[in-house]
Amino acid sequence: MSNQNQPLQAPSIDPREVAYFENLAHRWWDEQGPFWPLHRLNQFRADYVRRHVSAALGRTPESEQPFTGLKILDIGCGGGILSEAVARLGARVQGIDIAEKNIHVSRLHAEWSELEIDYRLTSVEALAADRVQFDVVLNMEVVEHVEQLPEFLTQCARLVRPGGVMVVATINRTLAAWLIAIIGAEWVLRWLPKGTHHFRKLVKPKEIIRALGPQFRVLNRTGMRVNPFNRGFHFTPYMGVNYMMVLERA
Repeated sequence: MSNQNQPLQAPSIDPREVAYFENLAHRWWDEQGPFWPLHRLNQFRADYVRRHVSAALGRTPESEQPFTGLKILDIGCGGGILSEAVARLGARVQGIDIAEKNIHVSRLHAEWSELEIDYRLTSVEALAADRVQFDVVLNMEVVEHVEQLPEFLTQCARLVRPGGVMVVATINRTLAAWLIAIIGAEWVLRWLPKGTHHFRKLVKPKEIIRALGPQFRVLNRTGMRVNPFNRGFHFTPYMGVNYMMVLERA
């Protein structure tokens, strides 16, 4: 494991983002803590992944473990909330993160949950340099935290095998997103710690599609909305705030 005094170096890594999530690492599995929105979101996005990855790769989504035999990469795995959900669907999961405390927490929780998940402290750039590829790459709530987004996505694209898929979830860079996801969620409702998101880093869908290049085609895209009263998530045709996409590599 890398020494904390020697942080990972890569063009996409913003040290301020690393420090931010390092400070919150011990709260990942506190469902009433600062990551409660992710816990609420997790089953919703896991069901989306299950349905659309199964459709893309010829699996039966209704089966108990439709991802059996699939190699899945969870980029920016944090404390392992999504990695564990996908592992329970039968996948061989590798979770990577650039914050050492996150990897420590995710390993401990996977052991406690009796799940075999390969968690690694590494960057997308380093993993791509090893020329490894996966059936599915999950890029969920990550792209809005990186620097040099086009290069980051280029490296992510290299990690998807031909015929494999990438699933992206993020926040659009619109006035509506600024009002709802930043002012509303962080400053008014205080659902997220202030500073979780920065408007300049929010990402338009066309920017993701352009960066991945013509070798990828969009299989599905959808908006997401949250009910402020029951805190439940729902699909919506409007992609101006939160959205998800599934893209297949030729």
